[in-house]
Amino acid sequence: MGSLSIWHWIVVIAVVLLLFGRGKISDLMGDVAQGIKSFKKGLQDDEKTAEKPDAVKSLDHNATPGATPNRTDVGSKAV
Repeated sequence: MGSLSIWHWIVVIAVVLLLFGRGKISDLMGDVAQGIKSFKKGLQDDEKTAEKPDAVKSLDHNATPGATPNRTDVGSKAV
């Protein structure tokens, strides 16, 4: 009683075909296939960008002392 017999499956398939029709089911499966292909392509694109290391940017901490502008506008101003 727990498993479905062949007649149950035939009725279920017939109801699904009546509700959705053959055209809608094949269109749906085509959309699913395109989604899977797009997903796989996205994964391959991510792997290609991950292989390229980003250029390391370094900051020069020993810059000349006169290179920074004199900031006299820092602090509170009297109103």
